[in-house]
Amino acid sequence: MARAREARTATPSRRKRPPKTTSSEGVAEPGPVVPFIGLTGGMGAGKSTALAVLERLGAAVLSTDAIVHELYEDEELREALRERFGAQAVPGGRVDRAAVAARAFASEEDRAWLEALLWPLVGGRVLAWLQRVRAGSERACNGARPRAAVVEVPLLFEAGMEEVFDATIAVVAREELRRERAARRGHALEDERAARQLAQDAKAQRATFVVHNDGSELALERELSEILAKLAR
Repeated sequence: MARAREARTATPSRRKRPPKTTSSEGVAEPGPVVPFIGLTGGMGAGKSTALAVLERLGAAVLSTDAIVHELYEDEELREALRERFGAQAVPGGRVDRAAVAARAFASEEDRAWLEALLWPLVGGRVLAWLQRVRAGSERACNGARPRAAVVEVPLLFEAGMEEVFDATIAVVAREELRRERAARRGHALEDERAARQLAQDAKAQRATFVVHNDGSELALERELSEILAKLAR
């Protein structure tokens, strides 16, 4: 079953919780404010699966990884990557995400540069999306008012973003299962990108809720359904 946890001492963040009402998108719909939830987990834990389940259960969902994919289509951003990392990062005018990651995670300076480039743009899109959700212009997949607005953020705690959300969910799984899943996607848990991530136990300790993705998708759905029910109280 999903376990609610009291928040531990978190990394200080200069970000503030998003406003309860919208601006350019109009005022929020009548009724309780749609809760804003951050979803995270380690490599191979099954964050994308959990996000898809939450969407089926009536949440509005967004992936920051998908936002980055869209941002890489911007010509100005591609040119910035080319200037920083060389033509091999943008072969044929298309961003090679593996090449960019290899360069960015090779040094702290390059990683910080990439994050400074992407994170403000990603944050702006997430906030605009949340405003649309709370204004009623973004609906759940069944056309109803969303039960929650859930954003998948792999480095949520590492970036000190927990104070942005009303609650957070950490997806965890057995290490051997995570290793198998990561390998199927061409990754390893020892990947340099994973080196900057907190251990999944640390993510779980800091999250409001923890779900275990070791079994069937139906079992995962039951855990996530319980969380959405608690958020509605």
